[in-house]
Amino acid sequence: MKTILVTGCAGFIGSHVCKQLLKAGTKVAGIDNINNYYDIRLKHLRLDELKKEPDFIFEEIDIENTALLETVFKKHNISAVINLAARAGVRASMENPFVYMTTNANGTLNLLELMRKYEVQKMVLASTSSLYAGQKMPFSETLAVNTPISSYAASKKAAEVLAYSHHYLYNLDISVVRYFTVYGPAGRPDMCIFRFIKWIDEGQPVELFGDGSQARDFTYVEDIAEGTIKALKNVGYEIINLGGGKNPISINYVIGLLEKHLAKNAIINNKPFHKADIKETWADISKADKLLDWKPQIAFETGIRKTIDWYQQNKELMVKIKL
Repeated sequence: MKTILVTGCAGFIGSHVCKQLLKAGTKVAGIDNINNYYDIRLKHLRLDELKKEPDFIFEEIDIENTALLETVFKKHNISAVINLAARAGVRASMENPFVYMTTNANGTLNLLELMRKYEVQKMVLASTSSLYAGQKMPFSETLAVNTPISSYAASKKAAEVLAYSHHYLYNLDISVVRYFTVYGPAGRPDMCIFRFIKWIDEGQPVELFGDGSQARDFTYVEDIAEGTIKALKNVGYEIINLGGGKNPISINYVIGLLEKHLAKNAIINNKPFHKADIKETWADISKADKLLDWKPQIAFETGIRKTIDWYQQNKELMVKIKL
């Protein structure tokens, strides 16, 4: 039976991708290094759910460790790789840019080289809307992305071009999916939706960088997972936006919506807008529609309600999660 390798399987997006693959009857080999970039209790919560599935195999491996990574290719009949293992976070990448390059670029190169060695033809590579800094909206895949304003974005650009070179030289089939601000149940606690819910619910000040007018193309995690799996289609080499595709949603609107659903008022602690942040993001998703037959299905208001419901159901753990 063919197996899909999902790296970063204990992560926010990775765990949802694994769940959808397993539900469809696909065998999944998941790897993750369970690093402590954020509270690992959340990663173990996601992982424990996946381990209940008989067709899921997990190994704690870092994609920077080539020798251990190769054991996965030796043991399993890998048919495709979905590379979701990455160091994420724009601001954190300024504090330790080296690990962003070694994981996001070198780690991707390790996977590409092992794919070549073990004749695995297909990779879906997760990338980011952060690459579009300074470009005209809505962001199209045809735009030049040569002005990354964070080490995180630069490392993702490096991964993309490494993937292209391996497509060109060795005929690997690569779908690069550029994600636009992903949110939903069991989300990352370093991202605004998770943080805002927890702060508002606990009566803690909400750290707001800027005046709240900055806006994002929020995309629900289950939609993102579906698009990622559809990107397993043979395409040659393509860069594909996965985003909400509608007008960007302001942070002020997000806070107001959370206040409404939580029935509590936010205490705002304004901070200067961060130099490495993008003011607005907005995806042109016409290529995803045409190439993958993919469009997001979950409206933002519905997704927020689902996210808050999950938070309330897991309140005992959420109280303990460190931001």
